[in-house]
Amino acid sequence: MQRRDFVKTTFSAAAGLTFTGGMAAAQPTGKNKFKLAYAPHIGMFRNSAGDDVIDQIKFMADMGFTALEDNGMMGRTPELQAKMGETLAKLGMTMGVFVVDKGGNGQNTLAAGKQAHLDIFLNGCKRAVEVAKRCNAKWMTVVPGDFERNLPIGIQTGHVIDALRRGAEILEPHGLVMVLEPLSDSPNLFLRTSDQTYEICRAVNSSACKILFDVYHMQKNEGHIIPHIDWCWSEIGYFQIGDNPGRKEPTTGEINYKNVFKHIHKRMTAENKNFVFGMEHGNARPGKEGEDALIKAYVESDSFEV
Repeated sequence: MQRRDFVKTTFSAAAGLTFTGGMAAAQPTGKNKFKLAYAPHIGMFRNSAGDDVIDQIKFMADMGFTALEDNGMMGRTPELQAKMGETLAKLGMTMGVFVVDKGGNGQNTLAAGKQAHLDIFLNGCKRAVEVAKRCNAKWMTVVPGDFERNLPIGIQTGHVIDALRRGAEILEPHGLVMVLEPLSDSPNLFLRTSDQTYEICRAVNSSACKILFDVYHMQKNEGHIIPHIDWCWSEIGYFQIGDNPGRKEPTTGEINYKNVFKHIHKRMTAENKNFVFGMEHGNARPGKEGEDALIKAYVESDSFEV
């Protein structure tokens, strides 16, 4: 499943919202008491909550979810962005990632070193700052694009690092963080593994450039999930979730999410860190019954002992 398939489906502009390491200080009280900040996306609970975006966010809070992510936030009207931010603030929820608009995952590749591609990326970063202010966001997803196969890999890597440094210069003064996502959607994508992303983040050397560790993509591309999380830990800024095969909710595939969540929770508690865990996957079953099953899957996967 491509990101766009289910995407279709500080800065506080709202009084009373404060951030602690990017997480909302207040916590909503919902039906379930999750240990981690799981973040559904718009459309995930449409059958239970209806088509209205605000009603869907309220339903998420009622179910105990403490965060939201919305890859397509930059395509929404400024008025809706602000309303979503205000709703999250009132509910004590944290805004997770949205995607920086640079023309698509593979397009306008930063690996090429072309000024036109860089300009598109930097323009996206500048616009993302304004979007983040409206919706109370801290993190935004960046995908560098495809390989530029007529250039040596080291030159491509250098071009990507240079471009990301320019982007970090825009975001860092505002306390924003671009999280780089290695993907498995196509072998043409330049960024593929967590260790490659770690190396690039170390080279960019900015608090505004970290790793988005999507467990689904990393299970496909490299496996060995918990060791890779530990190796990259210092540069991870955000997690995303999806079971494999199928890219559906935990318990539907081969990944032992209860163990993965337990490991992350133990480390983040010991080090006083917080993460959002974006639910960037589809629903395994259709309709309201499928949405109920998805919630039960998270209750089960979150039932690890601490």
